[in-house]
Amino acid sequence: MRKNFGPKTWMYPQPVLILASYNEDGTSNAMNAAWGCMSDVNQIAIYVDKRHKTAENILNRKAYTVSMAVASQVVPCDYVGVVSGHKQPDKFAHTGWTITKSEHVDAPLINELPMTLECRLISYDEESELMVGEIVNVSADESVLTEGVIDPAKLQPIAYDSCNHAYVVLGGKVGNAFKDGFALK
Repeated sequence: MRKNFGPKTWMYPQPVLILASYNEDGTSNAMNAAWGCMSDVNQIAIYVDKRHKTAENILNRKAYTVSMAVASQVVPCDYVGVVSGHKQPDKFAHTGWTITKSEHVDAPLINELPMTLECRLISYDEESELMVGEIVNVSADESVLTEGVIDPAKLQPIAYDSCNHAYVVLGGKVGNAFKDGFALK
């Protein structure tokens, strides 16, 4: 038997994405965003409220980075989501994070978050607040690679559990994409 809950924002997994940009004075800013997904082979779509300082920065600079939040960085990842860049202009001082300037876009890489999409702004719809970015590079720290590719077990990306207001780590491998289904042919 199923229980009905009505319309909710519950979907699994819901990635925890950390958007980073530069403020007008060149300092770094970041925010936690949960409403994002791939929208094309080299595009990411994220709903970002235009009142966020990070949204303002991205619209000004036309560039940003999107890092996967990871288990070892839950506290600072949550912090950049609960504190406004308008009220706390130097969030990075509280997170302990360090940055490296991206070689590909005018935005910071957060060194403590080992996987990042480096993006150029394609569009922002003021009404829906949908931000679409072109992924110009994906970078990953070698510590999360196995045989030259990203290893989710090493990366330990977290997902937002909106039903329980929690962050969870994704589990292990359960099958082979684009292969296991052929057993039913």
